[in-house]
Amino acid sequence: MRVFDLKKNNFKEFLKTRRFGQFELSDKIQQDLKSIRLDVISNGDKALSDYTEKFDKIKLKPEDFLIKEKEKLKAVDSLTKSERKSIENTIGRVYDYHSRQKIQTWFSDNNNGLITGQLISSLQRVGIYVPGGKASYPSSVIMNAVPASAAGVKDIVMVTPPGGKLNDYVIATAVLCGIQKMFKVGGPHAIFALAYGTETIPRVDKIAGPGNIYVATAKKMVYGDVDIDMIAGPSEIAIICDESADPELVSIDMMSQAEHDEMAISTVISNDKLFIDDIRQILPKLIKSEKRRNIIEKSINSNASLILTGSVNESIDIANELAPEHLELYIKDPFEKMFLIKNAGAIFLGSNTPEALGDYVAGPSHVLPTGGTARFFSPLDTLSFLKRTSVISSSPDFLLKISGDVKFFSNIEGLNAHGESVSFRVKKLKK
Repeated sequence: MRVFDLKKNNFKEFLKTRRFGQFELSDKIQQDLKSIRLDVISNGDKALSDYTEKFDKIKLKPEDFLIKEKEKLKAVDSLTKSERKSIENTIGRVYDYHSRQKIQTWFSDNNNGLITGQLISSLQRVGIYVPGGKASYPSSVIMNAVPASAAGVKDIVMVTPPGGKLNDYVIATAVLCGIQKMFKVGGPHAIFALAYGTETIPRVDKIAGPGNIYVATAKKMVYGDVDIDMIAGPSEIAIICDESADPELVSIDMMSQAEHDEMAISTVISNDKLFIDDIRQILPKLIKSEKRRNIIEKSINSNASLILTGSVNESIDIANELAPEHLELYIKDPFEKMFLIKNAGAIFLGSNTPEALGDYVAGPSHVLPTGGTARFFSPLDTLSFLKRTSVISSSPDFLLKISGDVKFFSNIEGLNAHGESVSFRVKKLKK
């Protein structure tokens, strides 16, 4: 864990080093995946069977990819009443939040004979990737599928690695989210199947959902053939603290981020040196009792930082430079200072709002920009699954009025037929 004092250290150099070290997509991985992509495009389901056997050590025929109705029913029936209620309540909160974001089709005729507008439509088919392997994440199903559903997407396709035993919570959650098609296919070959389609898995318009570096690289490779949510790097949190913050709670929030994996990044930014010193004393003691102690220790030792600033406003400036995925404002006046934040995936206000609320139950999707990309990316939400189509309709009078403007642009750009497409119409109108 590095202690960083702005009075003594060059923050820009620190930030540059951190960004260079984050989530390198190596040439070797991309080269390996090129052959897998070509194989999936050329051989479809056969390639998926081959890679499932190679990477997951499970033999599956194409007819076994689809999760059957009896498996879905079994998964839902395995839930206790309280478990089902937790899942359904969370789906409800997430849907309520995202349904408020939907935008409407509109038209304007304020330009004297020119009607312009925008048609809003949802994507028709979306693919959701739900990771498996070390752990299963039913919350990822909710946070990816529900915003799509709120946007009006009718066909949501889920893929997830088969593993030794499919996770019932993931399947049950998918059923409760209304997902009809679920396939036991994971890894980069599943991304290529969603992007290009096979005999069994339909081609989608957009792929969303987290995965390891191979999955993330595959998503990067198919972007342009289909849309994707984002290229997600290591999960990260920044916590702005003043003297009112509780160092024990802040230490716990650092650990909750660090337990994701060894690459997770936890940063505390404070203008209080005594508070920084308290974190250094408290955090190592708390880690000892955690179940995922080894992962947390590696993450904290390699990627955690304690940044000492001169004021809360300077702390906010640093946070805006970091543009973190999650940003907690653990200060006396979080609602007032919130408006100074320009770059963050999600902001958590006050001592009673740990980042875990956003991961699971608050409402906004937990799919957020990482690695400083909150400077220009937004969270996954309803708008991520909507398309906007421009609409234009001209009256005869408007066409006559602006014909000279069209002629000007077409002449200077050397595109004479553009101008003629208007001038020919003008001649006919004048007759």
